[in-house]
Amino acid sequence: MTTGFETMTPENHAAADWKIETRTRIARIFGIVALAAVIALAAAPFIVSRGVAQDLFYILTMLTLAQSWNLLAGYAGLISVGQQLFVGCGAYALFGLVILLGLDPILAVPLAGLLAMLIAVPTAFFAFRLYGPYFAIGTWVIAEVGRLLLAQWKTLGGGTGTSLPRDAVRDMFGISALVDWFGMRPPAAADALAYWLALASAALTISVIYKLLRSKHGLGLAAVRDNETAARALGVDARRLKTLVYLFVAFVTGIVGALIYLQKARISPDAAFSLTDWTAYVIFIVVIGGIGTIEGPILGVLVFFVLQNAFSSYGSWYLLALGTLAIITMLFAPRGLWGLISDRTGWELFPVRRILRGETVRQDDKGGPNG
Repeated sequence: MTTGFETMTPENHAAADWKIETRTRIARIFGIVALAAVIALAAAPFIVSRGVAQDLFYILTMLTLAQSWNLLAGYAGLISVGQQLFVGCGAYALFGLVILLGLDPILAVPLAGLLAMLIAVPTAFFAFRLYGPYFAIGTWVIAEVGRLLLAQWKTLGGGTGTSLPRDAVRDMFGISALVDWFGMRPPAAADALAYWLALASAALTISVIYKLLRSKHGLGLAAVRDNETAARALGVDARRLKTLVYLFVAFVTGIVGALIYLQKARISPDAAFSLTDWTAYVIFIVVIGGIGTIEGPILGVLVFFVLQNAFSSYGSWYLLALGTLAIITMLFAPRGLWGLISDRTGWELFPVRRILRGETVRQDDKGGPNG
């Protein structure tokens, strides 16, 4: 059949080969660099001083907390200011399991995360009935209730807190091997074990979040964040997704809380449930680095650590400076420092956007009648 258009025949028929891509060349290069960095960081306790290892431990734990809060707020749209609840519950769970049940601290760390996740179940029941700023305030109130309740636990020191038994820390799994094989002193060996657990937690948390965001559940999560009503209309189970994210974040945060206070070896309700240390600083890290990106908290935690070491001696002026910097960033760089870098360079180290690419291929090039 001939019309005003070209006659379509098998010889000139063209088809488009389309495929969806998420990985980029810069991401592949960064993956290799990141793997090398993890290996180098794993060797740090044998190379650097104990003080430097403790600084790296702090960076890794804050990074894990920031990535978890970023998943909750930046991807699920749940702005929580009560994450200190899970830090405190994980820490107290560790102390309770070690002091009351005599468990090895290394074994108690993942169990502390599970207990924090169990506590998140009833808190989610109440918190998810609130929306927007009411959700944020509600999570803070729930965290304060948790602090007040644990302050009444006399067995673990009540309001003044308690310390881990020296024998429990000295004899925990792996200490004797590090002492015998590498000649480490027991305190340095305990710090090394806590450091490796923190490194593993940070690497696994980032990997799980990245895998989640690249899956269909990640697409559903983004849809819920952007417009929950529209997402529900398209068949996304918004409540289920939010609940799963909330429980996962509670689990990870509980583990981090247990690790932090395993390394400190002493706990008190005010310290474990500190709004400033475990939520305000975390929010600052995410806002400065770039909310809604995996790269943002990585950059933000480095900026935060440098600022903290440079200006922490200035007391309240230091906190005022952090707040001012956060406000300036939100005004002039709403997507954070990584947003500025990404806009200028086009880099995506953890690409999650789906890019549809295709090219027109003739049938005879694909083995058609003329092939």
